[in-house]
Amino acid sequence: MIRFQTPHFTFYKRSAYALLVFAVINIIAGQFSDIDLKIEDYYFDALTHQFPWHNNWFADDFMHGYLKKLIVFLGKLLILFVLIDAFFKFKALHYLTRVRLRFIALASLIIPFVVSAIKNTSSLHCPWDVSRYGGYAPFVRLLDVMPANIAAGHCFPAGHATVSLWLAALCVFWLPNKPKMALIVFIAGLSFGFAMGWVQQMRGAHFLFHTLWSTWIAGFIILMMLSFTKQFSIKLH
Repeated sequence: MIRFQTPHFTFYKRSAYALLVFAVINIIAGQFSDIDLKIEDYYFDALTHQFPWHNNWFADDFMHGYLKKLIVFLGKLLILFVLIDAFFKFKALHYLTRVRLRFIALASLIIPFVVSAIKNTSSLHCPWDVSRYGGYAPFVRLLDVMPANIAAGHCFPAGHATVSLWLAALCVFWLPNKPKMALIVFIAGLSFGFAMGWVQQMRGAHFLFHTLWSTWIAGFIILMMLSFTKQFSIKLH
């Protein structure tokens, strides 16, 4: 009897366990600590009543502007390449390379879409809209209920981080033969997306747990996609 099993299991097992622990920590720390507020308090200037990094060149123009546009452009270029290949089949492209490129292109579409869909139903606000930082809305945690007279904030989870979180899907270039290297690339991709999200926290655009949940969602989506991609599995009799 032929069955499919994950390659060496190490990559999937460790990633799945890490995501499970990550989710539990996010829920507990996000709901019962003031980490979000402490970080935003640090970046908020109480004297000028603003976030100094809000319009800073590095945070706004470079990270939220140039770098974001570059990564989006690369993502669109990849999608275009994959679409052209789907119709004309580049003969020089190895079969497994084709599968990997399609996988990454799909991840670059699914991750932002899912996060955006959740944001559209979310009531949580961005820091600069919270009354503590000069806004109009109360600070509400994930499991709290927004007061009925306050409009939904649609700021959770963090959208900007998803611009680059799909880069974690590059791990497929090391699957199925090098799962340890794949795990490193997977974590590096998520870390890069988190770094972009952190800059948004500096600007007052997101709280820490907004970014952490976006990172978790991206990791979960990629692992689910991998579980349905038999080309990254080995056959055992």
